[in-house]
Amino acid sequence: MSGSRGILAYGVHLPYNRLARSAIDEVMGAGGGRGHRSVASYDEDTTTMGVEAARRTLAGGAPGPEAVWFSTVAPAYLDKTNATVVHAALRLDASVPALDFGGAARSAVGALRTALDGPARTLVVASDIRVGLPTGPEDGGGGDAAVAVLAGCSEDGPLLAEYLGGASATAEFTDRWRTPGSDHSRNWEDRFGEQAYLPLVQRAWADALAATGLRTDDVAVAAVTGLHARATRKAASGLGVATAGDRSETVGNAGAAHPALLLADVLDTADPGDVVALVVLADGCEVLFFRATDALAAGRPKRSVEDQVGDRADVAYARYLAWRGLLQVQSPNRPGPNRTSAPAALRRTGWKHGFVGSTDRTTGITHLPPSRVGISGGTVDDMDPTPMADAIGSIATFTVDRLAHSPSPPVVFAVVDFDGGGRMPIELTDVDPAAVAIGDRVEMTFRRLSTSDGLHNYFWKGRPLRG
Repeated sequence: MSGSRGILAYGVHLPYNRLARSAIDEVMGAGGGRGHRSVASYDEDTTTMGVEAARRTLAGGAPGPEAVWFSTVAPAYLDKTNATVVHAALRLDASVPALDFGGAARSAVGALRTALDGPARTLVVASDIRVGLPTGPEDGGGGDAAVAVLAGCSEDGPLLAEYLGGASATAEFTDRWRTPGSDHSRNWEDRFGEQAYLPLVQRAWADALAATGLRTDDVAVAAVTGLHARATRKAASGLGVATAGDRSETVGNAGAAHPALLLADVLDTADPGDVVALVVLADGCEVLFFRATDALAAGRPKRSVEDQVGDRADVAYARYLAWRGLLQVQSPNRPGPNRTSAPAALRRTGWKHGFVGSTDRTTGITHLPPSRVGISGGTVDDMDPTPMADAIGSIATFTVDRLAHSPSPPVVFAVVDFDGGGRMPIELTDVDPAAVAIGDRVEMTFRRLSTSDGLHNYFWKGRPLRG
């Protein structure tokens, strides 16, 4: 396929919850600071957040991907491919390959660069949940987020940002590491990392300018990021160009997802013609150049990074620790869930992962879950599949259950009437139990219901319609 390569669409998911860093100091007497970090809820993991980012990327009518690549350093599964869950939730055809790019923070930007260089229309999803020991640097400085970027050719549709090229510099040195089975990473002394990174940044930056024919004066803004904060700040100050904010005070550092997050944040406000640089420090340095196009204004996602930063709720530090398994609390007395059935999930994957119901051709009644037999007459097996993941509904009635098993009680269940037809009881998430009211509007979100015997039970929940 001829034509220039670049970004056809992008989308960001920031969790609804945030943790004030001052709350850490109030509880622990240390480890606080200014601002907030984003916090994935108890029913979110890197896969569910990746699904939400991907849904926002494709919501504006972007062409469907020819491949899905998922990258994280905190996978929900090892051995099993996590990208297949994203694939199923997006209801993609079986011919679309879904692959994981994992193991290191650099894998995410590597996947993005490979997709931009390649011939296929590829959806690259980067997601991360940063966990650190209480009062440690990532306890307050980390952040949780997911970003999806649809890379493709100008013949696939209008590019929002043209990829101009870039360069890479690689070296082997031990700056940050985490061994299998550990839930938090460790890092070497700051000065060592700074000394190792800066020459690599300088080389990659010079090589990228030479490869693209750009000059420093051509670059409108650079988004510079890496898990080594000191080296990142020093590198940014030495580029000789304006640098974008790093979202450290409102999101924290989202690790593998942070490069694409900062790129999306810049594109949310870039002007046509602006040349944007993405500089990533991770076991070396990656530099990528983009030029914003005239199509960017019309193609931006409905909810920008700034919109999501401004629409969140505080979570208590103790609850955050419990969600991360760093504080053990008494669970409800009712039995925990059984493990999910793999054969049953395969048979019903359209419903379980895609939230596809059925509509009776004779009566027009939508059935949730899908049914072979109409609830009010009609012919058997005379149904049309009805995707409901993007449907909006209203709460008809609800209950707050303080006894049901949940990692974060109480559980709020609501009967939701969907616009255009369909009614079912749904668990609500990202909601204040005291604020729920009949008539409230809800949208659907992909979440993890439970985990048993190492198997995650994914399904859909409702959340208040905001923004």
